[in-house]
Amino acid sequence: MKFWPVLSFFLLSQTAVAQFKISGKVTDNKNKPLLGVSISLKNSYDGATSDSAGNFSFLSGEAGPQVVVFSSSGYKTIELNILLKNSSISVNISMKELITELKAVVITAGSFEASDKKKGAVLTDIDIVTTPSANADVTEAFKSLPGAQQVGESEGLFVRGGAATESKIFIDGTQVNNFFYSSTPGIAQRGRFNPFLFKGTVFSTGGYSALYGQALSAALILESKDLPEKTEADLSLSIIGAGGGIQHLSKNKKSSWGFSANYANLALAFAVIKQNQDYFKVPIVWDTDVNFRCKVKGGGMLKLYSYLSSTKVGYRTSDIDSTIMNNAFSLSNLNQYHNLSWKQPLANKWRLNAGISLSSNKDEIGNELQDPSNKQQIISNPIFFAFKNYHLITKGQYLQNRIVIEKKWRAMSALRFGTEISHSVEKSNYTLFDGSVYKETVKETITAEFIESDIYLTNRLATKLGLRTEYSALLKRWNIAPRISFAQQLGKFSSVGFAYGIFYQNPERKLLPSTASLDFSKSTHYILQYQLLTGVQTLRAELFYKKYNALYKTTVNTNGQTIAAGTNGNGYAKGFELFWRDKKTIKSVDYWISYSYLDTKRNFLNYPALIQPSFAAKHTAAFVVKKFILPWKTQFNLSYNFASGRPYYHIAFNTVTNQNEFTDQGKTINFNSCSFSANYLPTIGKKNSRNFAVWVLGINNVLGQTQIYTYNYSYDGKRKDPVGPTSRRFVFIGCFLSFGTDRTQDAINNNL
Repeated sequence: MKFWPVLSFFLLSQTAVAQFKISGKVTDNKNKPLLGVSISLKNSYDGATSDSAGNFSFLSGEAGPQVVVFSSSGYKTIELNILLKNSSISVNISMKELITELKAVVITAGSFEASDKKKGAVLTDIDIVTTPSANADVTEAFKSLPGAQQVGESEGLFVRGGAATESKIFIDGTQVNNFFYSSTPGIAQRGRFNPFLFKGTVFSTGGYSALYGQALSAALILESKDLPEKTEADLSLSIIGAGGGIQHLSKNKKSSWGFSANYANLALAFAVIKQNQDYFKVPIVWDTDVNFRCKVKGGGMLKLYSYLSSTKVGYRTSDIDSTIMNNAFSLSNLNQYHNLSWKQPLANKWRLNAGISLSSNKDEIGNELQDPSNKQQIISNPIFFAFKNYHLITKGQYLQNRIVIEKKWRAMSALRFGTEISHSVEKSNYTLFDGSVYKETVKETITAEFIESDIYLTNRLATKLGLRTEYSALLKRWNIAPRISFAQQLGKFSSVGFAYGIFYQNPERKLLPSTASLDFSKSTHYILQYQLLTGVQTLRAELFYKKYNALYKTTVNTNGQTIAAGTNGNGYAKGFELFWRDKKTIKSVDYWISYSYLDTKRNFLNYPALIQPSFAAKHTAAFVVKKFILPWKTQFNLSYNFASGRPYYHIAFNTVTNQNEFTDQGKTINFNSCSFSANYLPTIGKKNSRNFAVWVLGINNVLGQTQIYTYNYSYDGKRKDPVGPTSRRFVFIGCFLSFGTDRTQDAINNNL
């Protein structure tokens, strides 16, 4: 052991000869000290870690030119050249935070995002099909979120005081003109498209991106799925119909093709569940779609989707202007939609997104005034009875081309710009009771250019700046719409955001053609948001204000047709919204609560003054809870929707004062609806089989609560009849079989 004194003397001698002290302080770009930064000499074992004040100090036996490396997760690594020739050296350094998708704040003011990329997804495709009140309809599911109204007599999204025509829906960037099945009087129609078609959704209740336009209130932006994980097939059988399809993945997993076909006939359901309408032709719907998807050279993706559907329905309702007559309404619809999209990475972080959509829609509508024996009656005195006999054929063709160029820089920052051209031709052929025929054609071409940038100053602060301009060939006018939003992260999971934007929209088809000089309708949005997002909990609170200008006012022409008379209408909408979703507190339970307060008034269409529109309720709320019992492979779902009473009006033209006046007005009863569903998900065949079934039981309005959406008035306004759902309850029973893909785990993970 006598060598220890010799060894110790040798080590101390070396230290005394070649020891250098390196010290200093590390801060961020805001001059705040950074804790836990690793500081070391490159290609050596010498180094230290910064303390809570950002200070560090260590000794090194190296000499001469050296490189000091500063590294920390979430910050850009720095390599600094130094020269060790004196006994000590001081180094102060400022590190720049890296902007990463994992840590960066997300700009979401005014929008709910749900996709396979967003940790804080709000509603996924599984959520949509398991929300009891939604009946697997995309737009119905979003009515359980704040901002959307509970309107049951007409299809569409009524958002923050806006009419359904003020919300537009986009698939892979291009607008869908007939997203819903064709309208029937007093009955809201569901969306045409399967929720499992989409991998991501953005439901923007205001302040949406400059890449989209022609919507005063809201935008629902849907992105279709790419290649399937493997070849799969499905089959469905229910009390209302049957369907099936296949998705085939190529062996090299670079392309896929698929098709599906579905048939629905409500005869059995209506035989069991009494309807308020007398159906002489029960609703029959068939639809089919095909798709092709492939990866292209350079990492791009090409997707083609085509859809075709046919609908037939006919029913009688009591005529409100008589005691014994009926109105017999019939509809035949043929719809097709085609969408081709292409995403292609380019050199130097540039990217091309292009799309084209083509669609057509034909409605053949008939109405007859019939006596109790169901024979047509033409009554010329009073003459308005005769006008209840008519035949209408409408045809619409729609084409949209769209190109977006995107440049990424500094991690998540981006610049986007592009153009789109939308062209439509809509024709109508109206035949009156006496054989008189009126034909109309409305053509429109809208050209739009847009530019938008995402600027991430830090992980905690980001802004989105956008500008959109449009030219309408029909109106012969330009508009220019600036939009801006930003988000500031407050804590690890919380952030605040603000959005401002101007939005324009053309008059809807039913107001055209018009001899009046028209302009774009305009709305201005202001939104302030607080958001808390973790992987299992979501809290959102928003304040909003919307100002409407140049809303369309209407008049009646000599043929009795309502047309636009000008754009001197106005209005406002303001309110508060709250959303809370929790998958953590109660094991295997997922629930959310939403509430909206809305104060809105409008003077538009035939309104004689600034009043609360008939489609807007002051208070709306929803509660949805889902419980998955793993040993049973069964999920139970319950939803409760509430809305305070909506106003209703009868407005008539006074020939003496030459003005529209109220002859009656009031408020409906509050809307209440409790719905329930249960899903059983057993596998088919062997234990580890990827074939599975979903048995579904759904009951809408379980408690049978009375619901009145609005009132219909007689011609003289002296009589009014309530408008409500077609039946007090609706029960759905079905079985869905899937071969090749087991969605059981999706359902489980969604509720754990």
